[in-house]
Amino acid sequence: MAQIPDNPLILIDGSSYLYRAFHAYPESMSNGEIQTNAIYGVVNMLRSMMRQFSSERIAVVFDAKGKTFRDDMYPEYKANRPSMPDELRSQIEPLHNIIRAMGLPLICIPGVEADDVIGTLAHQASKAGMPVLISTGDKDMAQLVDENVTLINTMTNVVMDSDGVVEKFGIPPELIIDYLALMGDKVDNIPGVPGVGDKTATALLQGIGSLETIYQRLDDIAALSFRGSKTMAKKLVEHKENAMLSYQLATIKLDVELEHTPQDLNKQTPDVDALQQLYGQMTFKTWLNELLEGGSGEVVADGQAQSRQQASSDAPELDNSAVTIDRSQYQTILTEEEFNLWLEKLKSATVFAIDTETDSLDYMVANLVGLSLATDEGVAAYLPVAHDYMGAPAQLDRAWVLEQLKPILEDESQAKVGQNLKYDMSVLARYDIELKGIKFDTMLASYVYNSVGGKHDMDSLALRFLQHSCISFEQVAGKGKSQLTFNQIEMDQASPYAAEDADVTLRLHQRINAQLEQNDALNAIYQQIEVPLVPVLSRIERTGVLVDDMLLGAQSQEIAARLDELEKKAYEIAGEEFNLSSPKQLQQIFFEKMGLPVIKKTPSGAPSTNEEVLQELALDYPLPKLILEYRGLAKLKSTYTDKLPKMINPETGRVHTSYHQAVTATGRLSSTDPNLQNIPIRNEEGRRIRQAFVAPHGWKILAVDYSQIELRIMAHLSGDEALLAAFREGKDIHAATAAEILGVSIDEVSSEQRRRAKAINFGLIYGMSAFGLSKQLGISRGEAQLYMDTYFERYPGVMQYMEDTRSLASEKGYVETIFGRRLHLPEIKSRNGMRRKAAERAAINAPMQGTAADIIKKAMLLVDEWIQAEGDGRVKLLMQVHDELVFEVESSSLLEIESKVQDLMESAAELAVPLVADSGHGDNWDEAH
Repeated sequence: MAQIPDNPLILIDGSSYLYRAFHAYPESMSNGEIQTNAIYGVVNMLRSMMRQFSSERIAVVFDAKGKTFRDDMYPEYKANRPSMPDELRSQIEPLHNIIRAMGLPLICIPGVEADDVIGTLAHQASKAGMPVLISTGDKDMAQLVDENVTLINTMTNVVMDSDGVVEKFGIPPELIIDYLALMGDKVDNIPGVPGVGDKTATALLQGIGSLETIYQRLDDIAALSFRGSKTMAKKLVEHKENAMLSYQLATIKLDVELEHTPQDLNKQTPDVDALQQLYGQMTFKTWLNELLEGGSGEVVADGQAQSRQQASSDAPELDNSAVTIDRSQYQTILTEEEFNLWLEKLKSATVFAIDTETDSLDYMVANLVGLSLATDEGVAAYLPVAHDYMGAPAQLDRAWVLEQLKPILEDESQAKVGQNLKYDMSVLARYDIELKGIKFDTMLASYVYNSVGGKHDMDSLALRFLQHSCISFEQVAGKGKSQLTFNQIEMDQASPYAAEDADVTLRLHQRINAQLEQNDALNAIYQQIEVPLVPVLSRIERTGVLVDDMLLGAQSQEIAARLDELEKKAYEIAGEEFNLSSPKQLQQIFFEKMGLPVIKKTPSGAPSTNEEVLQELALDYPLPKLILEYRGLAKLKSTYTDKLPKMINPETGRVHTSYHQAVTATGRLSSTDPNLQNIPIRNEEGRRIRQAFVAPHGWKILAVDYSQIELRIMAHLSGDEALLAAFREGKDIHAATAAEILGVSIDEVSSEQRRRAKAINFGLIYGMSAFGLSKQLGISRGEAQLYMDTYFERYPGVMQYMEDTRSLASEKGYVETIFGRRLHLPEIKSRNGMRRKAAERAAINAPMQGTAADIIKKAMLLVDEWIQAEGDGRVKLLMQVHDELVFEVESSSLLEIESKVQDLMESAAELAVPLVADSGHGDNWDEAH
């Protein structure tokens, strides 16, 4: 058997796999909606290949839909083949989705066949000296074999190099096309030469040579010893046109235009969440169980899939045994009698699950269509109140239903659980119901348990923890432009979908909560920070912030004028007009026309024009500097000055963002629609956008933010005496650092020296190297290293903290905040050095960033509690941005409230150094900051 070199580029003929799997696996394989035998078979074969051969480079290639260039060349090409069965066609999209989720590059190019794509990649790789292994059952591929290219037959598992081709066909790889041209192919309807079979073709090629040579030496054929040699020359002359056409049809193209090079085709980290979803939908239980038990989705050559537990010896494990859910037991509440029975169930339940169904995801405009409820596993119902499709059954009146439910929904002592209850709370608030008794939220429970353990939406959690695939919204509502809103969905589909949400939520709560209760610190984070924050965030979102649309409109016009100026300047510098937003055109201008140095390349080998590259080029060249300014202004215009006015709610006249608690790994909040976290503060244009966030007449904007909170947390965690002393004495920490490093008094520190010390202080938090520091400060690497070495000499506790943290993270697989929030690091033991280093940097930063997140959340709880008890309508909490809280305050109470908020924020945590909150106020956010 031929030897396979280490780490070859593996090219898999996906179309060959597809048909083989479809006919090899039983038709009875189904998930209840579509046949799944081809999907299962192909994935099984891919996994087998990856277990058998170790490689980081791989691609799966499929035929694209539609005709190819061969059909244009010969309309009868493959005319005998039957069309693809519907049972197979329906499996292609989910199969492609699984392959991509496995982290495998998938290629499908219109106008050519998979063979041509594989041939082009194999040819390119071989020319570069790269070993290639092609997995296929197609004999035509033998023409691609050379000193670097080997075949493996998917049917027999036989590996074939050049000698193997000769052994099998009796001819070398370079004559395979001639062999196919002579024989023809009934399956592909390639005509060939009538009367020429494999033995005759082999005899002709062995005896005389290539097809071209055969036609040059027709007179020599009669002397060959095969049967029919005397008349073969005449046949060849008669059918020469077919032979030459067949040669063209059988020739695999080696020059297909591709976006990828062989060097680009690297395996990626599998998308575990997507695989869980897809395996669950296809009911591939064995593979799903691998993931649910902590598997990473990777298949390695020794057959041992790397699991998340390998990356973390103390990774969390949940009871995730499969549940059986019988949707036929769910109820639809349509009468007062049924409603009253359920009302009694709710009143007697220790905890019940609740979920709202609406006609919009926007909590400010969503109308309530129905409520789903669950009081025990399998005991769930849907209460419709506003389905209005043609023929919808009579439903209870929404106003009457909510009037009956209001007392129990507003009862603090009646425990409720939900999935993302903040949304339900905001929807119910539109109907004058203040949802109370929010004791549990499965999204937040999963997030606190392991923030990087996967997605925290209900469908993903159901797959992960219950091995149950929920009815998806698209299954009942459709997708795309024709997607229905929930009020339009018929009851026989809406009811099981909605009731299942409540049932699954209750089951998830019981499983995840049981585990959280075993860890006091995590349970405290969940019960004392995350869940109580739900109503606070709901109030902030619904309050919104006043935005001056006229000011933003004027700024948009000014930016547009500036962009026009920049375009003209760019054209002057380049000597021609071009699209400033086109990376391809920038590459041509920068590197081909202007000859700028190539700093970095894209995965496809083209010169990169990303922001990092532009920043480096901008130090020496005017055009990249101009492009950077253009990009920044264009993004501000499209994201804020153009968009914010359109997001003003017509009823409130305010902009209402959405805060997300279960997104970032570290516990920080994020916001969307609009994203308030990313409005720049360091440039004039960003500050002008903040000027548009205004206070109404008679009110002021108050902004209070923590001073250098992450550095203070570093001092607390490291216990470094010099750092602690600087903060306790109220020194300017950056000037103090400069003084320590330079060995001078703090009074002698220049502004430039302070700037460099500041870069070191913040750089170390984010794991910056000497190389990174040298780039940021524009100094030599040696000088930067000297700065860092001196820093660690002066602050040895910081160095010790960093070393201890790396060691502890590697040992445990996670780090913790001061309050016990765990931040898991699945890549901390990665065999990939870059990933491992990134995880080590995250291990150092995460406790500081995570603790800062915990502190600002605790501050929000304290401030909100005071506002609700004593605010008397004089103050509203509007926004949370990083370490800052932004308020709207009655002007007459400003100083009193400013002082109170500062006190509350500074009391949110006790550190080894003072927690300092700085404040400012004004008519707009920029003035207040």
